[in-house]
Amino acid sequence: MSSTAVPKRVALNRNLPTESSTVSSVSASPFDSPRQSPSSTSLSSMASEQEASKMLNTYGGEFKIPDYTIKQIRDAIPAHCFHRSAVTSLYYVFRDMAILASVFYLFHNFVTPETVPFMPARVALWTMYTIVQGLVGTGVWVLAHECGHQAFSPSKTLNDTVGWICHSLLLVPYFSWKISHGKHHKATGNLARDMVFVPKTRSEYASRVGKTLHELGELFEETPILTAGNLLAQQLFGWPMYLLNNVTGHNNHTNQPEGRGKGKANGWGGGVNHFNPSSPLYEAKDAKLIALSDLGLFLTGSLLYYIGSNFGWLNLLVWYGLPYLWVNHWLVAITFLQHTDPTLPHYEPEVWTFARGAAATIDRDFGFVGRHIFHGIIETHVLHHYVSNIPFYNADEASDAIKGVMGEHYRTEAHTGWTGFFKALWTSARACHWVEPTEGATGESQHVLFYRNTNGIGVPPAKMSAKAE
Repeated sequence: MSSTAVPKRVALNRNLPTESSTVSSVSASPFDSPRQSPSSTSLSSMASEQEASKMLNTYGGEFKIPDYTIKQIRDAIPAHCFHRSAVTSLYYVFRDMAILASVFYLFHNFVTPETVPFMPARVALWTMYTIVQGLVGTGVWVLAHECGHQAFSPSKTLNDTVGWICHSLLLVPYFSWKISHGKHHKATGNLARDMVFVPKTRSEYASRVGKTLHELGELFEETPILTAGNLLAQQLFGWPMYLLNNVTGHNNHTNQPEGRGKGKANGWGGGVNHFNPSSPLYEAKDAKLIALSDLGLFLTGSLLYYIGSNFGWLNLLVWYGLPYLWVNHWLVAITFLQHTDPTLPHYEPEVWTFARGAAATIDRDFGFVGRHIFHGIIETHVLHHYVSNIPFYNADEASDAIKGVMGEHYRTEAHTGWTGFFKALWTSARACHWVEPTEGATGESQHVLFYRNTNGIGVPPAKMSAKAE
């Protein structure tokens, strides 16, 4: 199945819009048809009104709201796909841990000043070490993610034990993340309740860049250097900032059912994080689990302190610190691209449903690494949002089964391969600045929002007068 974007998914650059130009949702390219002037015939005016009710993604592709049910999705999946095997899942955990240990043993014993006296060669080899360990460590992260969704085995105790150990070793607060991540799955694509990579609205983006709402519709291009800087900051610091400050999560904490969110907001000192049992991300019943998550981090931190004190902090940086940063990079890149794409919608609460939100994700392909090291988390994410307790080794078959139900609503960029994954990071950073309804949308359509940008890519931002603000 193909995505709903334009055929070749090239980031289309638009000309600066004038008073007499706009986007047609009918043309093969969204930029071929001119806007009808106020003096157009009544027939043309009627056509414009009909087009105004359409929903257009960033590339100008027409979007239609999904109309199938969760029952149809589940019924399409063969029963054996739901089978979870503790033996199979544990095999992958031991396999990945064995790879990590073996790589460390080989480099620690055979990439030394005695065996490799040329220092630049040693630096290059140890750099390769950090990359390989980062990739395999990400695979361990994904297996703990399986545990959090109870896709690892039929035993909740085994799932949470393995998940707590694996995530703690990667400095991830397992139960804290599990709870907030579960809320993300329950509210994917909901602008008021989603927990990860919630896009900025037009007003939020305008406030961040110091512009007024109507100025975003004018020529105001973000430089490639600024885009690169923002992307680099996201990849380096996105994960710890999410844990510490709930960055990219929703900021509607006043709706917390126990009243914990009053006066609290995302950001430094806002009281919203993944470590404090009183955080509005959690309820009182979660306190012991949050404390257990923190204990896992304390134990790992103590072990790392011991290693650094006894074997050298520079060694600790190379052995663990840099691979840890690679894991963070891959985690943020994967999650960002699963939920940020020019073809994806986001919904205001008035029109959001679980079935609609779960379809607001996209599959990609990352080749051998994606399939065999990252355990398919990139390739079968759409299915994962509909049925998250299917183990990854059954996900391909289950994913193929639901494509017939989803039809045009199934989104994939698998045809772009692993190089397309990296290109998508740049494209999404340039094209996905904020979300807003399609200009002129009415009724239910005005609550379905799509990415717009100031870089001349795709459909221009809606025109707004200064008075309208």
